[in-house]
Amino acid sequence: MGVCANMHVDRPEHVIGAFTTSLDGRTAAQRHNASLAARRIDGAVVAAGSTFSFNRRVGTFTADAGFKKAPVSFNGSLIKDWGGGVCQTSTTVYNAALLAGLPIVERFHHRFAPSYVPPGRDAAVAYPGVDLRFTNNLSEPIRIVAKVADERLIVEFLSVGKPAEKSLVVADVENFTEPNTVRVPLSPRSRGVRASGHSGFAVTVRRVTGERREVISRDSYPAMDRVIGIPEVPTP
Repeated sequence: MGVCANMHVDRPEHVIGAFTTSLDGRTAAQRHNASLAARRIDGAVVAAGSTFSFNRRVGTFTADAGFKKAPVSFNGSLIKDWGGGVCQTSTTVYNAALLAGLPIVERFHHRFAPSYVPPGRDAAVAYPGVDLRFTNNLSEPIRIVAKVADERLIVEFLSVGKPAEKSLVVADVENFTEPNTVRVPLSPRSRGVRASGHSGFAVTVRRVTGERREVISRDSYPAMDRVIGIPEVPTP
């Protein structure tokens, strides 16, 4: 990532791309990790022609770096792992970059579609190999603002330069799969939903900039089963 020491303070900056995701319903540890990653991103300046790396900027998602264990999806189950929740920050950054019209160099989707963004619009990260990278194709630097306010994670890209035309992002869901319901036995004192499940999708994301239409991604997400615990009936 190229970093400029000084922006052009004599010219006003413009918001060239911005995106917000909701933290409502996230655990305290997920919120902590998403907020910490946002603070690491906040203030980053990407020089003209340079490529930004989320992992390089944020660093490792470990306890030594201040991150906590929080729920993450792994093979269809929720487990606690270091940095759970960071992907919401990378996703918010990704969508701001899309709307700013920037070329995406590297992006991965989750196995299962997360709930905080429409399917096809997520960006998974895992240090060091699963990264989010994009290039500043403007002739001026871009400054990134990332913050948490009123249960919202907000990312803005600012620059004294402007893209020639505004970009819109369109997601076309081409296939939708309802989750199956699986019932598993529990002890007599336990009952209820063990996993709420997720719908499955096949989705194509396109970016529209003036007369130009480009395919950004084609992603498939399998459905995750809804698991309901049923207490076992004692044998007389």
